Amino acid sequence: MNSFTEHELDILNGDRFQFGKNWLSFIKTLNNERIANAEKSLIEFLKTDNLTSKKFIDVGSGSGLFSLAARNLGASVVSFDYDNSSVESTQILKDKYYRDDENWLIMQGSALDNEFLKTLGEFDIVYSWGVLHHTGSMWQAIENVLPLANSKGKIFIALYNDQGPTSAKWLKVKKMYNSGVIGKLFIGSIFYSYFFINLLFYTLKKGKSPFKYLSYYKKNRGMSVFHDWRDWIGGLPFEVASNEKVIDFFVNNGFYLLKIRTNNGLGCNQYVFEKKL
Repeated sequence: MNSFTEHELDILNGDRFQFGKNWLSFIKTLNNERIANAEKSLIEFLKTDNLTSKKFIDVGSGSGLFSLAARNLGASVVSFDYDNSSVESTQILKDKYYRDDENWLIMQGSALDNEFLKTLGEFDIVYSWGVLHHTGSMWQAIENVLPLANSKGKIFIALYNDQGPTSAKWLKVKKMYNSGVIGKLFIGSIFYSYFFINLLFYTLKKGKSPFKYLSYYKKNRGMSVFHDWRDWIGGLPFEVASNEKVIDFFVNNGFYLLKIRTNNGLGCNQYVFEKKL
């Protein structure tokens, strides 16, 4: 009899997207330019020149790119992810760039597992970009990671923008995509075409080159537009949050807002919060 983990059962039941599989594909595209762009996005959003002597935790490390970027910038890094394939992807990057480095620790774990989180300690920077809305219990996950920030700690978080009825429609799309092979082929054929046509229409309408757009996208955090499309179309579990609710939640839990970058359409709102003294 086969014995499946909770994570594997979620995938088999169509309740969870294979994020780690997508990230293992993404790191095959990784190069020095993408890594440099990831580093740049960290230092610009955190308003710092480097992360030397900082303790950095990557909550939901995904591909491992931003753990690598933080380590390159001088931080000691702890990375963890719920998805074993994401842990594998992060480990591949560590083995390539920082083999046997004691200042980068990688683990499998969940932001919903408080007992696990209590073993990790406190950090100067808690980073969780586009992760906690995929846990299946977003607000609980956010609450759970707050104690990871030390007395002057910053939390750099990105969460899906709440678009009301539009978000509800996207949830239906994601559920159909994860329902099986037919759903994946059907939804994929529609929405990859939809995104590509939108890209062409938007860039040509603005008198810009689609290729320049793709190049700019890579410069924005070092990511891949095609892997991000796959993540968006399939990403289950899926929750969203308004700026007002996120800010109120953090303020009520002893943090204040340092920086925000909003997104009026698809995608994430980004925040940096700092713990009040």
